[in-house]
Amino acid sequence: MKTIVVYSSQYGATEQYALWLAEALDADLYAVRAISADVLGGYDCILYGGGLYAGGVKGLPTFLKHFSKCEGKPLILFTCGIADPKDPANVEQIRSQLHKALPANIAAQCTFFHLRGRLDYPHLTVVHRAMMAMLRKMLLKKEPSSLREEDRQLLETYGKDVNFIDRSEIEPIVSFVRRGAE
Repeated sequence: MKTIVVYSSQYGATEQYALWLAEALDADLYAVRAISADVLGGYDCILYGGGLYAGGVKGLPTFLKHFSKCEGKPLILFTCGIADPKDPANVEQIRSQLHKALPANIAAQCTFFHLRGRLDYPHLTVVHRAMMAMLRKMLLKKEPSSLREEDRQLLETYGKDVNFIDRSEIEPIVSFVRRGAE
């Protein structure tokens, strides 16, 4: 099965996972800005990865513009963000946002995976730094007993480099793709 991994990455975490996936699957690797519908049409299995930002997936609208020749092909959509995918509430929220962002016909052919990335405050853009500052301010106003563990972690690590990138986290995706090739 000829496989392609396409990604869009702001700070490098999604790109790292995409590189590892391409290596593990012996797949071609493309940044989203370098693909076209004709390129995608030549593959049997397509993986798309993008970072999560304020409910959206980086590069997803650009990717979808090129998806016309891929109707009916397996699409594995992986997101990368700071939210812990082991928390069912996070996964539910991410998937809810994805279903809003994707046309129903494309969502129906997708399999979703969520990977944990990195939050390197000193390298955030001004906009992302401001968003994190607003989130922190909002969390500080809450009753401490109402905070989720993830909220407490965010407050404890605010302003620091927090890195959850882990190569072993791609294994469920690799296994899923390989099962489809059998």
